[in-house]
This record gives sequence, structure tokens and C-alpha cells, in this order.
Amino acid sequence: MLELLLLQVLVSCLWLGHSEVVPSFKSPCSQVFYMDTPPSDSLNPTNAARICQFYDNKYRFTTLYDRNNRIPVYSAYIYKPGHGDRSDSWFVEPQLIKHNYRRDMDTEDSIIDTYGITSADIGKSQAIDKDYSDAQGLDRSHLCPSGHQSGDDKKATFTLTNIVPLYSTLNQGGWRNYEDKTVAQKTQGCDKTYVITGAVPGNTYISDGRVNVPSHIWSAACCVKGTTPIKAWGAIAENDKSSNYVRDLELWDLEQILSGLYGKPRITLFRNSCAKA
Repeated sequence: MLELLLLQVLVSCLWLGHSEVVPSFKSPCSQVFYMDTPPSDSLNPTNAARICQFYDNKYRFTTLYDRNNRIPVYSAYIYKPGHGDRSDSWFVEPQLIKHNYRRDMDTEDSIIDTYGITSADIGKSQAIDKDYSDAQGLDRSHLCPSGHQSGDDKKATFTLTNIVPLYSTLNQGGWRNYEDKTVAQKTQGCDKTYVITGAVPGNTYISDGRVNVPSHIWSAACCVKGTTPIKAWGAIAENDKSSNYVRDLELWDLEQILSGLYGKPRITLFRNSCAKA
């Protein structure tokens, strides 16, 4: 009986140690969510993958990934901008290919060499580098931006499971201004800021229908002083090649808009709406 118990403990430890694609966000990467609580299940797609983004032996941020549309639903992270180098390569997620593959994000070439598979095998479950090579007028837009991270956390944002195709006019204009300037201003006085940035699936695709082009990109933040939430906000923009406008919103208004866009009941992004108890 004791041997069986020890075996069960060992199996559990191995599961936790090698789980990058996890059954739930309760562990091991729930700390990126305010009060360890992810958004409501209303955002979950049919074929979802929950990814604890793992790079260089450390969990970095979290992504809910839509395998069917091959874009993230959202990425959640803690805002901590600082110095660090960007990655020269794009990564993919080995455990989206096969669960017993290693958990560290890696380049396509490295995974192909290690497991003797092809780019087509990798692309069955996620976007690959080739999908974006002919995307005219569209940028690879980070949901967890490298500019909101520091050290090696910056490099970890260069996984294609953290990327959506965003029109250059928006990505390099209004949305960049929101990421670089607006967020920096709004986080003044915050000891910690929890951020969730997502994309609403659209009706068009790139790469012969493989990768969805979102209709909107959105972001929400919860600012905490000590252990007390002191403010929250949201932003949303239409992903249109002629649009460069980002709407600054109250958190509640953003949640209402998202409920309409996703066609789902009440969407909650932060526990207790990031409000004082």
C-alpha cells in the first residue's frame, strides 16, 4: 500500500514537472492572475490549450490558446518593464505537438532535429513561422509585449502562441502608443499590475485559412497597492487596416463589450472585478 502511494506521488510530481500545456491554470502559473484567478470560462474556445509559458527553466507568463484558429485567446502577465534583450528567433510550443515532448518553448529547427518531425507536424496544432511570411500589411503582434517585461522574460514573449496578426497601421500606431505610453502612465503608483490582453477572432484568415485575423485586440489591467486593488481599466481597438483608434475604457465597460463581441454571457476578467472588498 505504501509503495502504491509513493508511486502515485511520483507520477504526480512528474506530471507537474513536465506540464507546460496544463489541464487548468490553478498551477503552476496561476500567480500571473489577480488573486490566482483566471478570467471566466466564457472566453474558452472549443479546442483550448492552457499554456504555462516556460523558457530557460522558469515560468514566464500564461496563455489561453485556440488550436483551431491558431491564435491566442489571451495572454496574462505581470507588468514589469525593464532592460533585457529581445529574441532573434521565433519559438513554438513542443507540448502542443505531443504532450510528452519537452516543456521549454523552442525553435522549429531544434524541435525538428530533436524529434525527427516536420514543420507540417508542428503546424497541425499551432501557427508556425511560414504562416506569417506572406501576411501583407500585418504584423506579428505580441499579446504579452516584450516591452512590458525585463531580462529573459522579454525573450519568452517571442513564442508564436503569444502572437496575433495585427494590421501594421494599428500595431505600430495606436496600439503601440497604448502599450508604451498609456500603460506606463496608468501604472504610476501601482506596486503590481496584472494584465490580460486578448484578441477576438475575426472572419478572415492568412496562410490559406490556417491563422485567424482577429477583429479586435483588447487589454485589461488591475493595479494593486500593497495587497489592495486601487484601480482597473481596459482598452480595445478594431483590427482594421484603415483604423488606428484605441478606446480607453473602464473595466466594466470592456467586459460588457467583450460579452457582445464573443456572444457570451457575462465575462469577468478579474476576480471581484479588481475592486476593494
